[in-house]
Amino acid sequence: MKYPADPLLTGDIDLTVVLIVIGKTIVTFALLLVAVMLYIWFMRKVIADMQNRIGPATAGPFGVLQSVADGVKLFFKEQSMPTSADRRVFLIAPYLSILPAFLAFSIVPIGGEVSIAGHQTYLQLAELPIGVLWLLAMSGLGLYGVMLAGWSSGSKYPLLGSVRASAQLLSYEAAFGLAVVGVLIQSGTLSTRGIVDGQAWTGNWIDGIRAWYFLPAIVAFVIFLIAAIAETNHPPFDLVEAEQELVGGFHTEYTGIRFAIFFLAEFMNVITMSAIAVTLFLGGPAGPGLGFLATDGTVNVWLMPVFWFMLKLLVLLYCTVWLRATLPRLRYDQLMDLGWKYMIEIAFLWIMVSGLVVIAREEDWNLWIVVPAAAVGAAAVYGVLYASMPKRHELVEEIK
Repeated sequence: MKYPADPLLTGDIDLTVVLIVIGKTIVTFALLLVAVMLYIWFMRKVIADMQNRIGPATAGPFGVLQSVADGVKLFFKEQSMPTSADRRVFLIAPYLSILPAFLAFSIVPIGGEVSIAGHQTYLQLAELPIGVLWLLAMSGLGLYGVMLAGWSSGSKYPLLGSVRASAQLLSYEAAFGLAVVGVLIQSGTLSTRGIVDGQAWTGNWIDGIRAWYFLPAIVAFVIFLIAAIAETNHPPFDLVEAEQELVGGFHTEYTGIRFAIFFLAEFMNVITMSAIAVTLFLGGPAGPGLGFLATDGTVNVWLMPVFWFMLKLLVLLYCTVWLRATLPRLRYDQLMDLGWKYMIEIAFLWIMVSGLVVIAREEDWNLWIVVPAAAVGAAAVYGVLYASMPKRHELVEEIK
């Protein structure tokens, strides 16, 4: 697939182009911050409704300014730092958590091509030919903020919390990356814009939805969602905080706005990963045009793609709130078992099966023979792998 470079950067780079890039960066960051505040309000209201409560109702209409009030309160609270802390690392760790979330969101296509000050550009901050690799790099960098925050605090409780958090993030990073590979097999490109173009809306509703990758990569889609929830420390995988066990985990010694930045990064990661899921599996901004707002119009060409992207994102974010309100926290051994004994193996075998199916289509092989044979082979391989894993009773006997 041809790499769809941003038309803004394909010609001469003048002052207008530089200002447009700066403006897109500011708008994207502001949009993400506002989205985080609205998501926190939305989460509180939805959970309150599920529990037959009112939720935020005082600060602003329907309590919508409650997140702003909380942020202002934390901003003016007293800042403290342990005397044994590594001062420079302690100060920079919160920003190492929030920056990767924003940089990962920068490759998300929110809409189509628009004109700004006479220049054509995408509704997307950065269109990279290696956008998926950039995503994997940013998801890995988020680990350093957590790890360094615990280490630099100079206290054993944050250190223990950061070690456990690092183990959790590393455990699900492999499954996360393998799930993304499941999309690359279908799209044939590392560009997020190219992936969205491969899921472009065609014809009626049935043909349009069938073009999205969540159907041919359904297993990768499920694994991606589970791994993304675990990587963002979202319930039921929120053992990174585990207040009742580690006095707040890796951020125990942080106060005020530095403490708030860690939670801002966490919720920003939830929004970013949901946006990435929409981009990779649900067509991104792809969707049908509605009457005078049809996507082939000349005036509102940007409106419907943005609408469909936001609608899909809102559905996924509602599901994350539903999970938070419904599922209990996993035990740590259950969390590790799920990541290492099931998700990595299933993701790897799915890559083998889906890759074989793609080759079979290109070579015009008989899919009625290839698909069952690949499924049986994958099940046999997983059976051998599972049989080789030590069982719980064997580990208990070995410890005794």
